[in-house]
Amino acid sequence: MTRRGYEDEYGIFAPLPTTAGVRKLAPKGFSTGPAIGAHLPDFELIDQHNMRLRLHTDRGNEKAAVVFFRSAVW
Repeated sequence: MTRRGYEDEYGIFAPLPTTAGVRKLAPKGFSTGPAIGAHLPDFELIDQHNMRLRLHTDRGNEKAAVVFFRSAVW
């Protein structure tokens, strides 16, 4: 089986070479989101069972961790 893509010196395989995009630091003052521990606004997402979930309404007084995952290949 032939794989299409690029493999780096560590054996990491990706569809693009690791040098394809230059990473830059965010400009000074760029908002990366709410601070740790900050109160989030209410929002709604769809869960793995296709049910709507509202952050504040559906969790009651329980704490929540909100994690957004971004691919390692940008």
